[in-house]
Amino acid sequence: MALLRPAILSYTLLGLVLVANDHHPQLQVPAAVPQPRPVPTTLVAQTASMAAGLDTIEVIVRRNDTLDAIFRKLELSLADLANLRAIAGARALIDRLVPGESLRLTHRDGALVTLERNLSLTEQLRVTREADGFRADVSARPIEARVIVAHGVVDSSLFDAAQGAGMQEQTVLQLAQIFGWDIDFAQGLHPGDEFTVSYQRLYQRGEYLQDGPILAARFTNQGRVVRALRYRAPDGSARYYSPDGRSMQKAFLRAPLEFRRVSSRFSHARYHPILDLVRAHQGVDYAAPTGTPVRAAGDGRIRFRGVRGGYGNLIEIDHGGGIVTVYGHLSRFAPAARVGARVQQGQTVAYVGMTGLATGPHLHYEYRLNGRYLDPQHVKLPDATPLEPALADDFRRQTAPFLAALELQPAGSAVTAR
Repeated sequence: MALLRPAILSYTLLGLVLVANDHHPQLQVPAAVPQPRPVPTTLVAQTASMAAGLDTIEVIVRRNDTLDAIFRKLELSLADLANLRAIAGARALIDRLVPGESLRLTHRDGALVTLERNLSLTEQLRVTREADGFRADVSARPIEARVIVAHGVVDSSLFDAAQGAGMQEQTVLQLAQIFGWDIDFAQGLHPGDEFTVSYQRLYQRGEYLQDGPILAARFTNQGRVVRALRYRAPDGSARYYSPDGRSMQKAFLRAPLEFRRVSSRFSHARYHPILDLVRAHQGVDYAAPTGTPVRAAGDGRIRFRGVRGGYGNLIEIDHGGGIVTVYGHLSRFAPAARVGARVQQGQTVAYVGMTGLATGPHLHYEYRLNGRYLDPQHVKLPDATPLEPALADDFRRQTAPFLAALELQPAGSAVTAR
């Protein structure tokens, strides 16, 4: 089947502006964490003069860089740096540099005139020399969000189909995460499976920055249709729900690690290559490199951590309600994964290895209910907490436009984002 590579179905300008603090006469704001960027090989690049006697230099921060070291390298006035850091609140915003970020400095014969630093996607710090000293301001960097509706059909892989529909890798991963409890993306995709995704693209001054969150998505897997809608609750938290308010997140992960392949499935009669006999294999083996993080499949309490026979290094987690998950052949345990410790879904508890009776690095994973072994790949997983009934009306109001866009897929239609 040929890979469907349709154009983006709708491309609507929302005019959504994310504004932080518009302007601060004197700096009185807490520090924000800059967004890291790839670290270039050159530390300093000098551009053409902005005006007579002024030089502008862009500095790409490298590991272990400090402003003091940068000023010394550029032969800028250390007295100016001291005065700059003396501004109330400024020190916290300039001392913690992030490798890969960019600083823009303007100077005249080594005397600092301006310093600019992006504090986040939505805020910029600008320090300016004035007659009576330096002034620091934080200004907004408005972000424009455009809503995209993309559609694709799986031929060889989800990544090929999604990238053919114009989606970036980060959005493909987000899509897989949203539906990861309902769809087995490693083993369960088939040619002809299709998806429609409504998501944001973020722009600043007309230039593309990155993809924003998925707002709604529909996935058809072997004829079964699954839908997910993003809902932002009044407390600011955002989660994905089905149209009837069920959480897309289950109480358990389908697979507790990033794996390359299933090396052995659940079976009542499997040949054991080391013991040279046929016996039940009451779990699933996920092949993965040694050291791959193993995550808790659900919230629970560690009831055993140690060595147990052919399992080698083993962890057992009691999740309540008679459910216990088991993780075997581990190379080592996470420091916080102690007997009696509470763990949360997705928390790293150990690392893949090949201890015990194992022919190669893999995780042996079991799912038990009241002492009975169930197939982790096919057991019906318990749902997580559904949407609170008191939020139902707000949920429908907020998500209705996104759901309509998925169902109709009209070219050039507008979708309103909150």
